[in-house]
Amino acid sequence: MLDAAVHQQIAQELAEAARTRVPAARFVPRFEGMTVEDSYAVQRAWRDARVAAGGRVIGHKIGLTSRAMQVATGITEPDYGVIFADQAYESGVVLKHEEYTGARVEVELAFVLREDLSGPGVTTHDVLRATEFVVPALEILDSRIEMEGRTIVDTICDNAALGSMILGGTPVAPESIDLRWQGAMLYRNEVIEETGLSGGVLGHPAAGVAWLANRLAPHGERLEAGQVILSGSFTRPVWAEVGDVMHAEFHGMGAVTCRFV
Repeated sequence: MLDAAVHQQIAQELAEAARTRVPAARFVPRFEGMTVEDSYAVQRAWRDARVAAGGRVIGHKIGLTSRAMQVATGITEPDYGVIFADQAYESGVVLKHEEYTGARVEVELAFVLREDLSGPGVTTHDVLRATEFVVPALEILDSRIEMEGRTIVDTICDNAALGSMILGGTPVAPESIDLRWQGAMLYRNEVIEETGLSGGVLGHPAAGVAWLANRLAPHGERLEAGQVILSGSFTRPVWAEVGDVMHAEFHGMGAVTCRFV
C-alpha cells in the first residue's frame, strides 16, 4: 500500500476539489501501484477529516451492485462510501445544480436499521431482521475526480461518487413486500427515462447491505442502528441539468422528487 501520508495528501486534494468544484486529475496514473485498499484508506482519511470538522455520519451508500450500473460505468465490482447529515434531503427538495459536478440521478431502496450489523458472516436474512423499514430514495451522483477513464480505485477515493441522498415515499417493513420485485420508473421532466427492478441489485437489495457489513468488518467497523444504507441503484444514472425535475415512482411505495435550479 501507499504511505499513510500519501493517503492524507490525496484526501486533502479531494476536499479542495469539493470546495472549488474543479475535479482533480485521476489518481491511478499519478500514484503507481495504487490499489483498492489504498482508495478505501483515502476515503477513511477524508471521512475522518470531515468528522473532525463537525460532520456527522448518518449512513453508507453501496454502488455498482447492479448489472445496469456496472455496464454504465465499466466497473465490475461493488464499492461503498459514507453519507453525512448535510447530504441528506427529503422529497421535494430544490437543489443548486452548480453545487454538483456531473450531476446524475439514480433510483434506489434505502434500508434504515433498527439493530447493528457486524461482519463477517452477515447474511441477507440478518439484514432483514435488523431493518426497521425500507424507503424509496434517489441518489445524486457527484464527481470530485475527472470522469473520463476513471477506475474503481478513483471512484472509491471519491466516496463512491456520492453527492446527495433524497428520501421519500412510504416506509415499509421489509417483511411486508417482496423486495426483489420492487419496480420503479424514473422521470425527467415528465418523460420516463429509466425503469428498473430491485432484484437487479445482487439478486436482492438486502444482499448489498450484507456485503457492506462484511466488507467493513476487516477495518473494525460496523453498520449501526439508526443508520441509512443506500443499497445500490437498479437503474442507469440519468443526467440532470438546470431546470430539470427528477421524479421516481415506486410500485406501492410512493414517489421521490427533486428539482435542479
